[in-house]
Amino acid sequence: MSALSLVILFVIATIVGYKVISAVPSLLHTPLMSGTNALSGVTVLGALSVTAMAQSMGSSAIGQFLGAVAIVLAMINVVGGFLVTDRMLRMFKK
Repeated sequence: MSALSLVILFVIATIVGYKVISAVPSLLHTPLMSGTNALSGVTVLGALSVTAMAQSMGSSAIGQFLGAVAIVLAMINVVGGFLVTDRMLRMFKK
C-alpha cells in the first residue's frame, strides 16, 4: 500500500469511528469503555511486538522511534480509559 492510501484509510476510519461513538447513548458509555480498554491492551501488545521486531531486524532509528511513540500513546489510551471508567462508575455509587 502506498502512503497516500494509508492516509486516506486513516481519515476514513477516523470519520467512521467518530460517527459511531457519537451515536452511542450515554448509558452505554461505561460498558463500551471497558471493552475499549481491552482492545487498547491488544494495541499495546501489537506495538510492543512490532517495535521488538523492528529492533531485532536492524530497522532504521526512525522506525524504532515511531514504535516507541506507538507504545507510549497506546499506554496513555489504556490508562486514560481506566481513569474515565473509574470516574463514571463512581458516579453510580451512593
